[in-house]
Amino acid sequence: MSNAIEQYLNQLKHEMAGCDPATVQDALSDAEIHLNSAFESARKAQPETAEALLLQGVIEKYGSPEEVASAYRDIEARVVPTLARSSEPDIRPLSSRFLAVTYDPRAWGSLLYLLLAMPLGIVYFTWAATGLYLSVGLAVLIIGILFFGFFLLSVRGIALVEGRIVEALLGIRMPRRPIFSDHSLSWWERLKVLVKERTTWTSLLYMLLMMPLGMIYFTVVIFGFALSISCIGRPILQYAFDRPFLEVEHWNWYWSDGMMPLVVIAGFVIWILVLHLAKLLGRLHGSMAKAMLVKSR
Repeated sequence: MSNAIEQYLNQLKHEMAGCDPATVQDALSDAEIHLNSAFESARKAQPETAEALLLQGVIEKYGSPEEVASAYRDIEARVVPTLARSSEPDIRPLSSRFLAVTYDPRAWGSLLYLLLAMPLGIVYFTWAATGLYLSVGLAVLIIGILFFGFFLLSVRGIALVEGRIVEALLGIRMPRRPIFSDHSLSWWERLKVLVKERTTWTSLLYMLLMMPLGMIYFTVVIFGFALSISCIGRPILQYAFDRPFLEVEHWNWYWSDGMMPLVVIAGFVIWILVLHLAKLLGRLHGSMAKAMLVKSR
């Protein structure tokens, strides 16, 4: 990459200080793609012109770092994730906030993500483990190096897709552009860039962590809702089908008639608590995804 383009990107990053890291990554990726492609086109169209002049013209057409940063700040303010948390403090009474989770789309989005995390985690873990195993096993062959490069590229692709899922369901701003890859570099140089980048390895670690985390999320959610439904439907189960609440060998436990309303109420409370827990876990997982999948220059 030209030193002038690298300097431009450093200035752009400086101008975007304080912006969301995902927005910064998108802005830098867009700038790299545009400046490099425009420079290559200009060089082919005007081969007799000095490269420094061509590059200066390309940068002037794209805009100064200050102008580009201002444009992306405007975009960041107007285009926010659908389920993003509000920056306004919630001044409603505690009881209202506790019950409001039942119709909060962020809670249901988090719940859906927690249920999807296990199948996604199995796919991610399987591919990550298989890719690492084959990369090590084929390392002594030329094809092993080629496969390793393909595997690292696939990790970056999966990280981008996972980021889009996280943004859609958890409301966490994630990159919307792939990390720029300079196609003018040889495949060996591009492989070295992939290996050196922190994001490549943190994304791989994220893929490996998704399976155990997904199993934990799925188990907690299913157990919570199963317990809630069991309590809410306890009158039907106990009076219509003679099903005990607890059954251990020859010992059965039934709720008394006086306790039955409290059991049903407890079922609804557990349902609400599970939604609150799902919302909290979604927020924590989104923060982890942002730390591991977003590139930091």
